[in-house]
Amino acid sequence: MATAEDRRTMLIALAGATVISFAPLLYIRSDTTPLTGAFYRMMYALPLLGLLVWTSKREDGRDSRSRWMAFGAGVLLAIDFAGYHSAIDYIGSGIATMIGNSQVIIVTLVSWWILGERPNRYILFALPMVMFGLVLISGIWDAGIWDDAPYGDDPVKGVIGGIVAAIFYSSFLILYRQSNRIGAPAFNPQFDATAGATIGLLVIGSMPLSGIGIEAIDHTITWPGHGWLLLLAITCQVGGWIAITYALPRLPAAHTSFAVLLQPVLTIVWGVLLLSEAPSMQQAAGMILIFAAIIAVTLFGAAEDSAQSTD
Repeated sequence: MATAEDRRTMLIALAGATVISFAPLLYIRSDTTPLTGAFYRMMYALPLLGLLVWTSKREDGRDSRSRWMAFGAGVLLAIDFAGYHSAIDYIGSGIATMIGNSQVIIVTLVSWWILGERPNRYILFALPMVMFGLVLISGIWDAGIWDDAPYGDDPVKGVIGGIVAAIFYSSFLILYRQSNRIGAPAFNPQFDATAGATIGLLVIGSMPLSGIGIEAIDHTITWPGHGWLLLLAITCQVGGWIAITYALPRLPAAHTSFAVLLQPVLTIVWGVLLLSEAPSMQQAAGMILIFAAIIAVTLFGAAEDSAQSTD
């Protein structure tokens, strides 16, 4: 059974995921292109993170290798955001976020294989619930069963963008978690990763990608568009991710992934309340399944080092 400290850390991760769940709505409000929104949400967060690192004056015991790992994780996050913001434009905020966060499956399996964090029976029970919940929320059966029209301007491109986001988001989580195994102050690795993502997005935004429907970064500062991006940077990119950064090295990777999975569920809720999006009956059932999985892992989930197991 999870310890009291694990539960407290899990609550911090859940709080961070809740804050981050507002990010797609703020991006939509900015009315910017995918790469523009992704780049400026990172760039606006950098000065504040740098100030927090400087004023905290807490010792950062990470070596240079760990710092470069955090920077490299940020580069992976840049690719994730390029796919994720594109998917939001093509298929809507809720579904795009849910597809991108299917990383929980990848992180759990890779952590078991590489890190030796073997899931216990509760996590293994929750995995198929999450997988089936993702299928339901995708709405792929709606047209055939409920006669609902497929949601999104271009569902095919949206799904492709979501899959790209899921692959690189899972890669980011694994590398980012490994970059701060000693539990350094959350501001420091978050600054390194945000710097990596900012530079990565700047490079991606300079590439000729118009042929696949990805526009270059628009550096024209507009209002209130950039005001929404600034709010996104302060609340989600700084506040929300500092909470996640604190939790990552203190919980098994599978636990943190399930916590972060709360984000897409809440994003769908905010979409319903604030953007008048209407999930189908299947999507509502999927949200219930994922909530149940999160509760199960929070209360009972525990992973153990397979090298120390006697089973």
